[in-house]
Amino acid sequence: MQKEHTITFESIDSYAELSEMEKTLFDKAMASRKTAYAPYSDFTVGCAILLENGEIITGSNQENAAYPSGLCAERTTIFYTGANFPDLKIKKLFVIGAPRNASTSIPIPPCGACRQAILEYEAKQKEEIEIYFASLGGAIYKTKSIRELLPFSFDASYL
Repeated sequence: MQKEHTITFESIDSYAELSEMEKTLFDKAMASRKTAYAPYSDFTVGCAILLENGEIITGSNQENAAYPSGLCAERTTIFYTGANFPDLKIKKLFVIGAPRNASTSIPIPPCGACRQAILEYEAKQKEEIEIYFASLGGAIYKTKSIRELLPFSFDASYL
């Protein structure tokens, strides 16, 4: 028997359509791309997380010649948040990525490892995290939960 699974996401046409808070997260994620260490891929990614107390935490991807020792922007930011603000819930996560000297309008989603890390924090806090992903221009995609991007997820309930 074949079954079908669909995901739900919102497509926001442009930066101008974002709320003020979403624009702030976009701007901070975009700015954090400048701190990316990406000498091998030249693909820079920035991430901004909104905590329940209103604080915004940012991070960027950090590569290493000994692949896969580097870390994506999403995991850099979420792990820093977990280590320094363990009791605060993450409300929103905004990620922007693109090649350093190229522009693209295709929204860049979190990779599989980042999706799994976000899932862990969503399960830990027992509350969904809104995920926004974008490129340097064009549409921005928004999901209400990482489970939309990771429908057959693996979490602690299987252990």
